[in-house]
Amino acid sequence: MSFHARHWQHRLDELRAEYHVPGASLAVLAGGALHEMASGMLNTATGVEVTPDSVFLSGSTAKIYTASLIMQLVDAGKLDLDTPVVGVLPEFATPDPEATRQITVRQLLSHTGGVTNDFNHDSGRGDDCLARYVEAARGVPLDCPPGTSYSYGSLGYVVLGRLVETLTGTTWDQALDEMLFQPLGLERSMTLPEQALRFRVAMGHTAGRNPEPAPVWDMMPRSAGPYGRIITSAGDVARLATMFLDGGVTPDGIRLLSEEAVATMQRPQVASPDKWTMSADSWGLGPALYDWNGVTGFGHDGSAVTQHSYLRVVPSAGVVIVLLCNGGEFGKLYADLVGELLAETAGVQMPPPFAPATSPPAVDMTALVGTYRRGGVEITISESDGRARIRYEFIDGMKHYSPPIETDLTAVSPSVFAATGGPSGEDYTPVVFGSLADGTPCVYVSMRATPKVG
Repeated sequence: MSFHARHWQHRLDELRAEYHVPGASLAVLAGGALHEMASGMLNTATGVEVTPDSVFLSGSTAKIYTASLIMQLVDAGKLDLDTPVVGVLPEFATPDPEATRQITVRQLLSHTGGVTNDFNHDSGRGDDCLARYVEAARGVPLDCPPGTSYSYGSLGYVVLGRLVETLTGTTWDQALDEMLFQPLGLERSMTLPEQALRFRVAMGHTAGRNPEPAPVWDMMPRSAGPYGRIITSAGDVARLATMFLDGGVTPDGIRLLSEEAVATMQRPQVASPDKWTMSADSWGLGPALYDWNGVTGFGHDGSAVTQHSYLRVVPSAGVVIVLLCNGGEFGKLYADLVGELLAETAGVQMPPPFAPATSPPAVDMTALVGTYRRGGVEITISESDGRARIRYEFIDGMKHYSPPIETDLTAVSPSVFAATGGPSGEDYTPVVFGSLADGTPCVYVSMRATPKVG
């Protein structure tokens, strides 16, 4: 298959401008060759242009890197996926002693451990930041009982990062460099801002049609590293993904992961109740898993508040697509550009962007109305004069994080609704109603399970 780089450079330039994205970087592996492209500006205030070797904050795509480290330790016989975390990391705890004894490494990797996503604790800049975070997290309530349901939880990836430190005797940052970055030749991948200053670095911008430079470059603490703080180029993300296509082997023949580990990471562990927020049909051990009408793939999305990443891999076609953006209507750029690329290179038809139907179905809201609560978040569903509403509010230690958000709900199906707007400039946010394994009603917003309490 021939890849027409000039055409795709033109489409990147055209769509980036149409959707007001200040800057973007694109890497595509197709036909055995890696193509790297760039468009726009790293920072609209300085006018510095994006180049293929520019680096961006990749957000939650970092979870695939941490999962890879864990699987390397499993390959080495230092860890078992079904070992309770507390057996390896005695300082790990939750407010529920029984749950603490139950939570396994596999559950944290697959977001089925019940731990939350909303514990944004700054534990400092020192090498002990993960240890201090895990200590502080001991009092954070679970979203749901472990092993019962899917609930996206970044806290669990900090715990996994701390497991890496305990079993390697070094920091997560250093382990990542020695176990992945160096063997794969990822020369533009790093975890700390002082390392990034050697390169052309993207500045984040606000979302929407009139993006402005963010007030600060990086809003996340160092302890966010294992779940969301890898600074990298699009090409380097593609090189990591290529290692999975090659069965865990580097281009120069060094085996980093066993073939079984690579297969296990891509094996479905749990179905995704929310199939729109990250487009995932199910979750493996680290990556999101996709089923495009029988064509399977894996990847991840990432948001570092003002910078965003998309990784899509189609093993059957040998295709990897990586898109990094720094603001604007980045979701629309992804939908159009990556959708076209997947169709052209892998014969994949992505589903349309999430939105309600022109004529929404009538839904009886009686069983859905009420209060839903998890640690740090309270969600209220109400209905008045046939108009459904959602109020999303941070509470307790998170109450100063953001003011409450209230918006209308439009039915997509009896259990799926579209909330007008979204935290990153989306037209609509999925709100999915379901139940935990014990029958407790819950609602999923941004893939987090929030149980009904009243």
